[in-house]
Amino acid sequence: MKVFRLDDLEAERAANDGAYLRFLRERNMSAGLYALAAGELDPQKPHTQDEIYLVVSGRAAITVGEETTYVGRGSVVYVPAGVPHRFHHITEDIRVLVVFSPPEG
Repeated sequence: MKVFRLDDLEAERAANDGAYLRFLRERNMSAGLYALAAGELDPQKPHTQDEIYLVVSGRAAITVGEETTYVGRGSVVYVPAGVPHRFHHITEDIRVLVVFSPPEG
């Protein structure tokens, strides 16, 4: 069993000065914590894996393909592999748990 605490992951992500911290990589999936500050631009490019976002804090809009919606704590978004997507109009610092399948990189 592997157990992670969001506070610990956030501290590690911040200490490494990055927007993304991958904390798990297994045969069929990987997981990470993604963070963007209010007003920040999301530089993501489409990924070769399916992914699920679980917003753990903050508020923003997300566009996946041609669809846009607003998300906040508790929102879950599925992004199919290869589809352009990005967070924008980030009004509160956002922290997102990301699950990739198959695992990223």
